[in-house]
Amino acid sequence: MTKIYVGNLPFSATEQDVRALFEAHGAVQSVALINDRETGRPRGFGFVEMSSADAQRAIQSLNGKDMGGRPLRINEAQERQGGGGGGGGGRGPRGGGGGGGRW
Repeated sequence: MTKIYVGNLPFSATEQDVRALFEAHGAVQSVALINDRETGRPRGFGFVEMSSADAQRAIQSLNGKDMGGRPLRINEAQERQGGGGGGGGGRGPRGGGGGGGRW
């Protein structure tokens, strides 16, 4: 199974729209459009999962294709670098406790 990044989506695009676009190139396992955590509004990108052979065909056929007046950016999804947004980084549980009883 291959995860495909789909970028530059029109904000009006639905999961059904994206699924229909990709199903022309093979069986779609899943579609996930990403929304802003705070506003709930679409962020203009998402991910599609397909078999590897179907995914390669879809990437070649759909990259640059117009959807809602926007050229889609489609490629194989990359693992996020830098670990994303959770956790403060290396201070251990409860923030590290440095300062030694000054209060």
